[in-house]
Amino acid sequence: MKKALDELKKSILEDGVIDAHEVAKLREILYADGVIDRDEAELLFDLNDATAGKSNALEWEEFFVASLVKHLLEDPDSPGEIDAAETAWLKKRISADGQVDTLEKALLAALKAKAKNFPAELASML
Repeated sequence: MKKALDELKKSILEDGVIDAHEVAKLREILYADGVIDRDEAELLFDLNDATAGKSNALEWEEFFVASLVKHLLEDPDSPGEIDAAETAWLKKRISADGQVDTLEKALLAALKAKAKNFPAELASML
């Protein structure tokens, strides 16, 4: 699966835009096991950072937000909550490119609405 993801990432980054077909392919690969793991979450952020501000398919925003909400809130360690390790990781990933883009703001808003807790460190990024 790692090879398939690497190839898909390369394909997406070739034109720098995420289209509906690529979102469908991402969904097929990432949801094959029903879990969005940390490597897959990292991939989503890498793709977002590389394509932010481009004419990406509308499906991309929905997929990006839903997948990362699933990763953070449906984990076995802290279901429904954003724990300290997740907060640190999320803050680092959102800050990685020096901006909080539209999709990252949508992700933070979705997490704020769904999580049992919403750390002040993340609220300050909204």
